[in-house]
Amino acid sequence: MEVVRAKQQAADKRDYMRGYRKLVALLLILAAMALVHPDSARGQANVTSDEANSHVGNAKQRPVCEEPNFDHGVEAAFRLVCRREFLGTTKVTLRNAIVIGFVGGFVRSDDVRHPEVLFATLLRQRYPSIVHAEVFANHDGRNALRRVLHLLDTDNDGVLTADEKKQASIIIYGHSWGASQAVTLARELGEQGIPVLLTIQVDSVHKPGHKDSTIPSNVRSAVNFYQLKGPIHGRPRIRAADPDRTSIIGNIEMKYQNRQINCDNYPWLARHLNRPHHEIENDPQVWEQIAALIDSELSTGTSAVEASVPLNLLPVK
Repeated sequence: MEVVRAKQQAADKRDYMRGYRKLVALLLILAAMALVHPDSARGQANVTSDEANSHVGNAKQRPVCEEPNFDHGVEAAFRLVCRREFLGTTKVTLRNAIVIGFVGGFVRSDDVRHPEVLFATLLRQRYPSIVHAEVFANHDGRNALRRVLHLLDTDNDGVLTADEKKQASIIIYGHSWGASQAVTLARELGEQGIPVLLTIQVDSVHKPGHKDSTIPSNVRSAVNFYQLKGPIHGRPRIRAADPDRTSIIGNIEMKYQNRQINCDNYPWLARHLNRPHHEIENDPQVWEQIAALIDSELSTGTSAVEASVPLNLLPVK
């Protein structure tokens, strides 16, 4: 028992040091970004509390897939998603769902230069009466949890009944620190007896005090996309705390040595200092797989792990 505890403590220490080194690298990159493009590294500490709230969008926003500019980085990320036939055009029974996204670094939750934000907009536009999609900053997890609990409280009495918890259909995704926060939110929901359908981690970067490598047992399915190049790269492996209750769809490595991804939504310096970490965030293949997995969860009776979703991710031509 003492040997096991010692090994676990050593592993935790390695995770902490790895997270610390990545934190230092991220801060250096963000500082460099600020010199070139001050807005790109602006954190929520510089905005009002109203601005720090999640980005929900409005009716006047241009449809994401209507006359998109696929030569532009953030829209290019959805060139495959926009070609997909969405479930609203098929004779499939759909379930209502809450989809929560988290942006990485010190990105604002309403910064439409990031695919995580635009993807939530796309979900709201494609499934306006089915999906409630919101995006939060990764350091705004408390408000994200509060928002989910509020949405689940269908009778607005301030108390979640066992029935309201059982009816929960929640999907959480995120990039970088946002991916780490996605697992943390799932864990916090589990502590309150609330199930989560699916967690999606994109190049998950460990946050001190978080544990993004272990998926809690209240999550039905989880998937991890990662790359291993550059000063900041994602966690290569996630595991289930209880394999009998959680299915790990895959730990999927993305490679960009022979495939260029449009990252012009980032300043020049950031693209050169830490390009792979931004390439996976803007990768059309990744977002197509995410869309397919979410569509599978929205189809009642079909889970992401049961769906026939290609995860070999062949190069896009």
